[in-house]
Amino acid sequence: MQTYRAPLRDMRFVLHEVLNAEESLKDIPDFADTSAELMDSVLDEAAKLFENVIFPTNMPGHSEGAVLKDGAVTTPAGFKEAYKAYAEGGWGALSSDPEYGGQGLPETLNFFLIEMFCASNVALSLYPGLTHGAYTAIHAHGTEALKEKYLPNLVSGQWTGTMCLTESHCGTDLGLLRTKAEPLGDDKYAITGTKIFITGGEHDLTDNIVHLVLARLPDAPAGVKGISLFLVPKFLVNDDGSLGERNAAQVQNIEHKMGIRGSATCVMQFDGAEGYLVGEPHRGLNCMFTMMNHERLAVGIQGLGLGEIAYQSAVAYARERVQGRGPNGPEAADKPADPIMVHPDVRRMLLTTRAYNEAARALTGWVALRIDQSERHPDPAVREKADDRVSLLTPVIKAFFTDHGMDATNRCLQVFGGAGYIAETGMEQLVRDARIAPIYEGTNGVQAMDLVGRKLFMHDGRLIKGYLAEMREAADTHGADSALSEFVQPFTHALSQLEQATEWLVDAAHSNPAELGAAAYDYMGLVAHVACAHMWVEMAKTAMAGATGDNTGFYDAKLATARFFMQRLMPATGTLYDAIVSGADTLMALEADAY
Repeated sequence: MQTYRAPLRDMRFVLHEVLNAEESLKDIPDFADTSAELMDSVLDEAAKLFENVIFPTNMPGHSEGAVLKDGAVTTPAGFKEAYKAYAEGGWGALSSDPEYGGQGLPETLNFFLIEMFCASNVALSLYPGLTHGAYTAIHAHGTEALKEKYLPNLVSGQWTGTMCLTESHCGTDLGLLRTKAEPLGDDKYAITGTKIFITGGEHDLTDNIVHLVLARLPDAPAGVKGISLFLVPKFLVNDDGSLGERNAAQVQNIEHKMGIRGSATCVMQFDGAEGYLVGEPHRGLNCMFTMMNHERLAVGIQGLGLGEIAYQSAVAYARERVQGRGPNGPEAADKPADPIMVHPDVRRMLLTTRAYNEAARALTGWVALRIDQSERHPDPAVREKADDRVSLLTPVIKAFFTDHGMDATNRCLQVFGGAGYIAETGMEQLVRDARIAPIYEGTNGVQAMDLVGRKLFMHDGRLIKGYLAEMREAADTHGADSALSEFVQPFTHALSQLEQATEWLVDAAHSNPAELGAAAYDYMGLVAHVACAHMWVEMAKTAMAGATGDNTGFYDAKLATARFFMQRLMPATGTLYDAIVSGADTLMALEADAY
């Protein structure tokens, strides 16, 4: 069966010992009072909610799914009550602006809550997850009037939000979209068109839904430069904040999906629905990317959350299931067989999952801290450097950790053997739920192309050069500590491979642009492994310092996992490097009609 307890000890290790978040946040005036004690109390209370209220709805919600009947969507039993507990507890408001009812706490803390939510019920997490994304777009680009009218209820969770981009003929290539926006005067527009794959487009969790819709004005130029963003509510909102008449935005269908069945994925029809411009005309994609970048990081955390619940479930099963004897003879002599935990291949699957989970938790926390710095730090140089790191690593976190989530759930199902393939254990649900994450919010191939096609060359290569220099400095600093050599050496070797691959790719792309696409996915994997290795060096150093007296068990396990990562998983960087520098010719040589 599925097993989940929030990994609070590991979260605190990353937050307080590795990141030293309290001290870093003190440099940001808005977070100067965010103490370690406050963060710990938030984590403790959040764990109670997600373990005891949200998690029990996960398997039943998957079995029941969202249902459309007579133009209304009903979420699975228990979802409304769980969502109400989440909203009324103020959890969705944690990192939002206090001016609109938020608590104003750091994203650094909020990211750990996102992980808990994704682990305990990823389908339910999507409703408030998209809401927070809509909040960020409106907060950054909306008029004061729109902010005052819509943000308080989005922050409180009384209303939810959506992101309406995709149409049946265009997904990634949004320049092809056809949804129209006709001016009505008085800053109002009539929105007409059909959008598909709209998460939470219709449901019964809240009284109103705020759709952010990409559409074209009559004078719009062709392509992505002619797209504008509009706020289109399900119910119009009166000047006093009360709900008015139903808008002409209706659900036409909901998708029957492989996974995340409790999340209503809707086909939405807008028939002259009243909407309001967000941001400047024809600059809608820029506004929407404020939301999409937040969502891409959140989707990366979905991979971590699903990897964590899969790992915990597989560990519990491996301790209980007896089968065969250990390689060195019986370890449970009083039983007819040993727990399968004794078998090296079972340990390989569990340790692989654990090592990537813990690296992902550290790296997403590291990036979250830089989000707070990029948005709130008083020093412009610090803001720029932090923003560079966030921009560079967003596609990496989205792609690599969603791939990890898919691999981790599949690997942990394998620990269960045939029982994992049976629905009642809940492992096949985790595999199903994980499979969407490499697809939505920009497929992982698109993320890899964003990394090599845009981020690699932004500001004359400043993003990647700065990150490589920062990691090189860390490698040199830690390399002086002989106790860390077993961790630093693999990291340094892989970092050199990344430096060489980056130089090769930039040079090769000048003569053959196809080299970027051919190398993109492998390059993304190489960046991710080196970034994870950097985190493991920092965690190993911290664990060595913390392992004193009787306080060794947690830190010894951390060091053992670090050794496994460096010795058994980091050799993959050699394969990735070789694939990158092999060039595009073998990939592009086969004619299209020969496939």
